[in-house]
Amino acid sequence: MRIIAGLILFGLCVAVSPAFAEDVFDGTKPLLCSSIEALDCDAGTPCERGIPETMGAPQFLRIDFAKNEIAGPLRTTKIRSMEKDDDQIVLQGYEIRLGWTLAIDRVTGNMRITFAGGDATFIIFGACTAYP
Repeated sequence: MRIIAGLILFGLCVAVSPAFAEDVFDGTKPLLCSSIEALDCDAGTPCERGIPETMGAPQFLRIDFAKNEIAGPLRTTKIRSMEKDDDQIVLQGYEIRLGWTLAIDRVTGNMRITFAGGDATFIIFGACTAYP
């Protein structure tokens, strides 16, 4: 009986999780995002892997859709463009001579950020969650 109850509870959690996640990642509620891994890439050479902080990226970002901005510990930048569909939210902007694109998976909260400009290209992998 415990096994059946456990399976039913597990099934409900799995069924409800995507609906809850899409509600969290709907492009209106503030998010807290954490940078986990970074790549520094140059043309013709393999990308260098590292921790985001060692490459100058903040460990945490706050995304405030109401204010149309992303804030880190040292600076705040405006979101210049936002697009969303059933799968992801895509934000774009320009900061310290680099264009950037930030994509958030609406189900998992996984985040990818690319920065490009001049001779610099960076990719950051991370995850986002609801921010109170």
